[in-house]
Amino acid sequence: MLEPSHNSELPPIPTKRYFTIGEVSDLCAVKPHVLRYWEQEFPHLKPVKRRGNRRYYQRADVEMIRTIRSLLYEQGYTIGGARQRIASEGETPTPVELQTLARECIDELEKASALLFSGE
Repeated sequence: MLEPSHNSELPPIPTKRYFTIGEVSDLCAVKPHVLRYWEQEFPHLKPVKRRGNRRYYQRADVEMIRTIRSLLYEQGYTIGGARQRIASEGETPTPVELQTLARECIDELEKASALLFSGE
């Protein structure tokens, strides 16, 4: 996850399983209406909704909100840019891409080995 610089000034996240929107608002120094807006803009942010449509955030959600806050307020990203940054951070190569990369590395190593041993 991204290292938010200013988030060290925010209060520590308590060891609870769920947090209300008011608690998250206090923990992240972001107003509740902003949190609701970010839910629409960032697909990674999905609090659990229970009876009465009340939102309950988990620790991972609070950490994601702090990351979003840092990207937007401290690092100067736009919402679209922050969304891309978060999405690209979670990308992992596919097995086919890994195989191709491994094959290319092996080929390069074989070429380097041949050059080294041809000079003997």
